[in-house]
Amino acid sequence: MERVDAKAVARQLRAAIREGELPEGATLPTNEVLRERFGAGKNVVSAAIQTLKGEGLLTGGRGGPVRVRVTPKHLTRSNTAYQEEKDLVREPEEVRRRRGSAERDANIDIEAVNDDQATYDVVEPPSDIAEILGLSPGQYVLRRTYLRQYQEGEGYSRMVSYIPYRLVKDYPPLLDASNEPWPGGTQHQLFTAGIECGKIIDQVTARMPTSEESDLYDIPFNVPVLVIRKKTYDTAGRVVDVGQLLIPGDRALLEYVTELRRW
Repeated sequence: MERVDAKAVARQLRAAIREGELPEGATLPTNEVLRERFGAGKNVVSAAIQTLKGEGLLTGGRGGPVRVRVTPKHLTRSNTAYQEEKDLVREPEEVRRRRGSAERDANIDIEAVNDDQATYDVVEPPSDIAEILGLSPGQYVLRRTYLRQYQEGEGYSRMVSYIPYRLVKDYPPLLDASNEPWPGGTQHQLFTAGIECGKIIDQVTARMPTSEESDLYDIPFNVPVLVIRKKTYDTAGRVVDVGQLLIPGDRALLEYVTELRRW
């Protein structure tokens, strides 16, 4: 007969995590060890683990070890960042290097980021992206995929950007992912190709994550994601870049600042 219930096991494991007995990133003892420790049956221990996964305290499993979840870095996105980025475009490189998305959104120096990857491909865009960019069949984009892990053991973030290939094809440094992180970001990259950004529109929707996204971002059960489509226009009104990023709801703050004209 099972001597304790899942709530009791979850309560004790929760306390062990919060008190540091089981630190972030640590592998949870096996189900068998936990059964002996708590005097509980297999189903009770499994139910307790599922409860703590839902609370975002545990992660993993499905053939791999269960671990204490590393608390993800909290991100703040503000619409004021776009003007700040534009103001940096004509600053010297040493100035632009000091203020990128890591410093601005996560308040962490880029050198302290655990893993930062960029991949560039020249591809035909998805149909919806082609429509936004005004591209005809057979026209290509430079697809840039960014993966970032702020702390060891936490989930990754991902952003995908699409720039019409014809806009950047004559500028070899803009086609080389090894130049990332680019000081000054996308606006400076476009400036390098002779393009001044005139407007940026963010379109934000919410949905539940896919299984692949849940694994990549390390998203707990029942946590929705914010999907941001960022459209960058030049001063002539053309869309010159479409960015798509996803932010899980457990680590996001969207801040919108609107300056009102005086009467």
